[in-house]
Amino acid sequence: MSITISTHRTGRSLVSADLFQRLTSRIVAVERFERDLAERILDQALAFLAACGSNIDAPLAPSELVDIGWHTFILDTHEYAAFCDRVAGRFLHHVPTDGQNSGESPAAVLTRTTTAMRRLGFCLDDALWPRTALGSCTGCHNGCHEDPPPVAA
Repeated sequence: MSITISTHRTGRSLVSADLFQRLTSRIVAVERFERDLAERILDQALAFLAACGSNIDAPLAPSELVDIGWHTFILDTHEYAAFCDRVAGRFLHHVPTDGQNSGESPAAVLTRTTTAMRRLGFCLDDALWPRTALGSCTGCHNGCHEDPPPVAA
């Protein structure tokens, strides 16, 4: 008899069901999204943050929709800080770029980000990581990234 172990993880598995539902409900209320979309956004935001926590390369950046999940979570500072400590071993700062271009193409940042998430075994919701939307949004959404990751030892 052989056992197959799936390497695909979900972001929602990184938090309690209660916290996931509370944050999802906040996205539904504030953004007026359907619950299914809000759950998908939060799932990808949590997976994105886990990737940021293990990242030792250049900073990662969320898509516009995934950034909504990050913004929603970071407002619950106690839960967010505890999550960061548990998943990353450090606080994951949200750093707006204020429209400054690092010289790197948005497609390259997207590729680096989604590759980091896949490398950790997370399922990607490709519809929430559209290549065409990168670099075309305003405000903070995708005009932000995690703080510079730690230098590899």
